[in-house]
Parts: sequence; C-alpha cells; structure tokens
Amino acid sequence: MAQQRRASFSVAHARSSAGRDSPSASAMPQSLTVDIESDEWVKSWAQLHVRDLIDSRIVAVEAEITVEDACEMLLTEDIPCLVVKAIPSAPTDSPFLGLFDFSDVNAFLTLAATRHTIPPHELKANSRADQIMSAARSGRVPVHLVSNLSEKNFLEVLPYEANVISLLSVFARGTHRVLIRSPSPSATYLGMVSDMRLLSWFSTYAERTPEFQSYLANSLHALSLPSLHMYSSVIATSSTAQVIDAMRLMSEQGVSSVAVIDEALGTLLSAVSVTDIGKIVVPSQSKHILFTPVHQFIAQIKEPDGSTDGVDKSPIYVVFPTSTLLYTIQKLLATNSHRLFVTDNDFPLSSSPSISNFGNGNLCGIVSIVDILSLFARIAHIADVDPTQRMRHRRASASSHSSHSSQSGLARDLSIRSRSSSRTSMRLSGSPRVVATTVDNRNSISSLDALQWSELVSPRKEDGK
Repeated sequence: MAQQRRASFSVAHARSSAGRDSPSASAMPQSLTVDIESDEWVKSWAQLHVRDLIDSRIVAVEAEITVEDACEMLLTEDIPCLVVKAIPSAPTDSPFLGLFDFSDVNAFLTLAATRHTIPPHELKANSRADQIMSAARSGRVPVHLVSNLSEKNFLEVLPYEANVISLLSVFARGTHRVLIRSPSPSATYLGMVSDMRLLSWFSTYAERTPEFQSYLANSLHALSLPSLHMYSSVIATSSTAQVIDAMRLMSEQGVSSVAVIDEALGTLLSAVSVTDIGKIVVPSQSKHILFTPVHQFIAQIKEPDGSTDGVDKSPIYVVFPTSTLLYTIQKLLATNSHRLFVTDNDFPLSSSPSISNFGNGNLCGIVSIVDILSLFARIAHIADVDPTQRMRHRRASASSHSSHSSQSGLARDLSIRSRSSSRTSMRLSGSPRVVATTVDNRNSISSLDALQWSELVSPRKEDGK
C-alpha cells in the first residue's frame, strides 16, 4: 500500500479552557504545527458529483430584453441571477452569453447616475459604456450589454461528471455560481450550484468526519484567512454619504457590500449590499433615493423586520479572530450571508481611529465564503488559489480607467484613507459629482437618476456645439 501523504498546515492550538461548545478559542493561542491526514478527505470530496449539489434552476432570458424587464424578473422570480442567452448572430457554440444579477444592476445604475462626470473621450474609449449610452439614446438598453458589467459575474460551466474538486477550483478564485451541463450528447443544462451550497455540504461533511471537524475547530486567526487582518479588504462608506456613493464604491472596488461607519463615533453601523440596491432602489423608481443619506437607507432596509422587545431583527453579523472556523461556517449558513465582519479587541485603536468600539471589538477585517473555500482548495492541492483574483482584476480595471481622467470628476478617488493614520486602509466614501436635473420619471430604470438618458442626445455646453 502506498504511503499516505500528509498535508501540513501551521495553525495555533486552541486552549481547551474555551469550552467544547464555545464559538471561540483562546485569544492567546500556542503555536503548533498540525499534520492533517487530508488524502482521505480529498478522496471523498472527489467522489461527489457537483450535479448532486444543484440548488438553483436556470432562468434564461433573451439577450434583447430590456434591463428593466430583466430586473423585474430578478425581483419577481426571487432568484440570485439570470442567464442571458447568446445573440443568435453571435459566432459562439454556447447557448448562453453570460449572467445578470444585482451586481450588474448596481454597476448599470452607477454608470447612469455618474455619466455626467465622465468626459466624452472616455466614454468613447470604453466600448461597453459607449454601447450602453448609444442604446439609451434610443430609449432601450438590452440586457446583453449589461451582463457582467460588474465584472463579478463571469459565466462558468462544468460538465456533468465534474466533482467537488473541480467546483472548488472555480469557487476558490472568486466565482459564486456555476452552471452544470446535462450528460452528453445533450446540449442542455441541469441547473446551477452556488458557493453557499458547497459550503453547506462541507458543513454536513464535517458532522460525519471527526478529523475534519477537528480541523474546523481552529480559530480564524490560526488559519490565516486571506481577508482577516488585511485591512484594505474592509471597504466602508460614511453614514452621511449618499446611496449613490455606496453604489459607486461597490462598483469601483469590485465588492458586493460595503460597511457603513458612523462618521461622528467611528462605529460600525451596518452594511449596504448590491442586493439592497436591487430590491429597494429599483422598485422605488425614483431618482431621489439615490441621494438619500446612507443611514436613512439602512433604516429603510431594516424597516420590514423591525425589532422584537427592542432587539434589532436585522443585526450586523460579526465574528472574532478567535471564533472557530466551524462557528463561522455555521453563522454564514444560518444568516444566509456571503461574508461576516471581523472585530477584535486586540486591534489597536491607534491603528484605525476611524473604526473603534463597535460591539465587543474593533472592525479589523472580513471573512467570506470564498475565503473559506480557498482554504479547502489548498487542502485539495489545487494550484494557484487566489480568492481575491476577481476583486483585484476589477479594481485594476477601475484604477486604469481613472488614471486617464485626472482632470475629471471620475478621477476622484472615492476611497480615502483615514487622515489620522497612514497605516489603515479603511476607506470612507467621498461624494461623486452628480449633476441633478429635472426630467419626468418614465417608470424606467433609465430615468432613475439625474443622468437622464434623454440628456445624452443633448450636446454638452462645454463641447461648444
């Protein structure tokens, strides 16, 4: 029998004093190298087909339907994303062009609301934006132009026989959904698998695998998750900023949510996500909500849930560096969240004076489903695991675009560092230059904001035409 390989991971030993059922390990762990016999885990992972994890049906839409109609379908069907069919005349063998979700809705609305800050030559240089603007002049923007406008929504497909290892290799790089093909020779698709569904399967796997559950009993700090204590990962906006500020920050930074900080107290108030934008801004069909202070928008998000006996039913979900990985997974699943904020009493206030005294600790990072799946991908010996790949690509794209517009409002960096410390990368949003105009609301996403699409037809005063 061949000698079993052993994967070695450097972790911190959690003291037993924390208690068996405690969600946290000791804040002062002893360093120790634990050899994990991972081959049996990986072997069992490889035996599960991804088709058995399908958790969402495919709702396909024609490439030429309007963005408005696509948004309406997202809301009425209550699904995470739509699959956009390929344009019939396009030279492709795939029946699908891409995906469309609330991240794309946010990117589209942000472009709409801030297009007056973009010089004409930049619009021409950005072929996608230029096509959207041209379509808007005719009063109809087809969804295929907005599919993956966020650059967070890449179309990934796996074959019928693919296993969990193949799925891990995709999710560990920042993808959130994968389409699964039907068995050959069929050209159809069975459905979609989400990263949350895979995380749920790993949670179930831990229940029947004591050794794996023991590994999950290590603290987040000990396992060195990519986002933990990487303070540049915590993208935040001020509670007094406008909703459009948060939207633009999410679009430019390639994230699906931002923390909201109380400007006066420096405390973490809540978060705003692209899903909130899709479910509240779009149905409102009013430009005014874009200029609402974020703290008022948060109140509107929480209003349907209210409170019970004075306890907020929509709390901010947090964990600590000493929380176990198992507890973190359980909390992500129980709250249906894709990420949790990490707070730490030991994080020095002097390092980040703008983020202090929240709850039982100071905001110091985030931990996401992608972070956790990337750990499992390393256990499976998957090469080149980079959970921040998609995000870095989006930020690089935004930075490159802004570098050519130093004389325009678009060049303005909405992500400013705290002036009190050069060591923190907590970003607070500034206010983009948005030019308000009075245009009748046509009950269309295209008329939600000041950009109004009809103005695109009118020459700019500065153009001298």
